[in-house]
Amino acid sequence: MIKASLVEEEQDQIRRQLRELTDEQRLIYYKLVEKKLKDPDTYATLNYIFIAGLHHFYLGKWGLGLINITVFWGGVACLFAKYIEIGVALILGIIIFELYELFRSQTIVQHHNNILSQELIREVCEQT
Repeated sequence: MIKASLVEEEQDQIRRQLRELTDEQRLIYYKLVEKKLKDPDTYATLNYIFIAGLHHFYLGKWGLGLINITVFWGGVACLFAKYIEIGVALILGIIIFELYELFRSQTIVQHHNNILSQELIREVCEQT
């Protein structure tokens, strides 16, 4: 679980690192990062869609997305196969997990973007 305060600290550290870059390095960084940063609103919108797991694919977390979709559709299959209690439990579990992630979407995406930014700063420093 990622704390919002730690994500803010990471973001402040990234700002300090960016100030230390040369103008040329900063230009390269911004060209690279503008195409790769993810939008918290898009993540939240994908989380609203009832097909669980799409927001994980948006951040490139394929394993978590596949597990999420598999559990959700497993629950749906259990409902049709007359294992109603199991199906309801699986679907409710996914819904609770999804709601938790929906309310923390800003922090989750910002953490993802912070990690990406740190990698790109390192890459730009190594190139020049």
